[in-house]
Amino acid sequence: MNLMRWEPFRETDEFFRNLSTPMFGRWPQLLGENGAMKIEWSPAVDIKETETEYLVRAELPGILRENVKVTLEDDVLTIEGERRQEKEVKGEKTHRVERFFGNFCRSFTLPEHVDASAIRAESKDGVLNVHVPKLKIEKRKALQITVE
Repeated sequence: MNLMRWEPFRETDEFFRNLSTPMFGRWPQLLGENGAMKIEWSPAVDIKETETEYLVRAELPGILRENVKVTLEDDVLTIEGERRQEKEVKGEKTHRVERFFGNFCRSFTLPEHVDASAIRAESKDGVLNVHVPKLKIEKRKALQITVE
């Protein structure tokens, strides 16, 4: 018989994370490492499609471009980075902190027929836009085959 550590809020945490909607953003995950709790968060992401491209739009307010990394490996697009906590100013008292800080990572499997060499990313006003162009695929016309 294996003994498992009882964590009374794990089910509640899972419930709220699964319940999260774009309106409320993603519920941060509490991770325990050697008794210490760590909050894992991830930014909200929208994915849209046009005739020519897929657009992945991530909300990254307060995160510098230098702290964001976008990679593509084995058809998986990964956006990762870090939001650093602001340094406390002497003489300033913090009453409430609702923003999450630390590392984040979001990964998305891209569909077939994308032009990986032409993917580009841009960041403006706290929003990261990753443009994933589609490859132009010629639609084949149906051939009439005569029956002999």
